[in-house]
Amino acid sequence: MPTIVHFDIPADNPERAKKFYEALFEWKIEALPGPIPYYLIETTDLNGEQGVGGGMAQRTNPEQKITNFIGVKSINEYTAKVEQLGGTVIERKWQVPGWGYLAVCLDTENNPFGLWEEDENAE
Repeated sequence: MPTIVHFDIPADNPERAKKFYEALFEWKIEALPGPIPYYLIETTDLNGEQGVGGGMAQRTNPEQKITNFIGVKSINEYTAKVEQLGGTVIERKWQVPGWGYLAVCLDTENNPFGLWEEDENAE
């Protein structure tokens, strides 16, 4: 059954947001190397077990909100389902090299959510 596998936090000032979330929740947040600053977030549950991972990057749109990504076997299959059920695909499938593919959608209530298809061979 598909479930939340990742969350993404847009930030006007990623360094400020990093400090906030590290202090508030004791999350481990580290920058990935690369030309576009992106931070990986590690969380734990109340028992100290590994929680859902996330990411953080510069906000690219004033309307951008925290987005949960749901793991699916096929983004193509699920984006078709989204549209069939009255939702909207606002960012078509695109690759994250070495990690997989993602798409961003709106549900029928105008809430954003993402789809994530893991594929280490994505290029």
